[in-house]
Amino acid sequence: MLSRVADNLYWMSRYLERAEHTARLVDVQLNLSLDQARKTPPIARWERLMEGLHIPLPEGGIKDEYTMVQRLAFDTVHANSIVSCIAAARENARQVRERISSEMWLQLNTLYLEVRRTSLDRIWNAQPHEFFGVVKNGAHLFQGITDSTMVHDEGWYFIQFGRFIERALAIANLLDVHLKALPLDEQEIPISMNDSYFEWLGILKCFTAFEAYCKVCNADLRPRQITEFLLFNAEFPHGLRFCAEAMHAALQSIAEAANASKNTRVYRLSGRMRSALSFDTVDDVIARGTHEYLEEVRRQCIQLHDAVYEAHVTYQVESALS
Repeated sequence: MLSRVADNLYWMSRYLERAEHTARLVDVQLNLSLDQARKTPPIARWERLMEGLHIPLPEGGIKDEYTMVQRLAFDTVHANSIVSCIAAARENARQVRERISSEMWLQLNTLYLEVRRTSLDRIWNAQPHEFFGVVKNGAHLFQGITDSTMVHDEGWYFIQFGRFIERALAIANLLDVHLKALPLDEQEIPISMNDSYFEWLGILKCFTAFEAYCKVCNADLRPRQITEFLLFNAEFPHGLRFCAEAMHAALQSIAEAANASKNTRVYRLSGRMRSALSFDTVDDVIARGTHEYLEEVRRQCIQLHDAVYEAHVTYQVESALS
């Protein structure tokens, strides 16, 4: 596969995953504000959300929810806003139009046109949650169409790798920001119906994990149990260990398709990350420090990104010929 094609497919997938993640977080934030029925917006939670998404705060700080939603969803100045991410995903798809299916292009183009003709003024007094639902469902539909209509070759595996490395980074970033404000010093007891309850409920909903957590564990929200579920559950798609397993499998298939040796830096880095998340426990996380542990996860993801680029995108022609 051409390195240019691999690069475009990888970033198409990452940008679309980022847009869906941002839409989900903003939607959860607006819903939690209604649940708590506060007269003033929960500033601290918006600040954590912005920090987790790496979007700078507006000059003068946070004023109201309208301004925050505008910045996160429709502000084209910031590369991580929803509209900017979908536009970037579409541009990457356009450059490899011949490598993706017609159904994939139609769905992504439809989603792009939908968000481009929408403005916050049009949806704010009507139903803003419907807009975020369109973004989330559009991204999910694109993933399903991709799996159903595209040949599962190297290109498909680069799409899978892009999706799950973006998701792993998003999980690590957001969980780190929340655990700074809600350290794991509570014992294994359920959280009562107070502000702490809504914060942990919000964390689960940010990862679409509330129902899954209740089915796997129980309906009592326990901070250590929630953290363990989001980090180490191997069967939940928005869990960190699941992402590590998916990245490792995608890179293994890419290596096999390219007739490359598995004894490479890429394979060793992904295997190391997968192994750590397979055998670590929440006690190991607490002993090391939650910030330090999640920072290490982010560092490993960045190293893996660099190694994949070195091996498949920015490699020297001489090394490929040899």
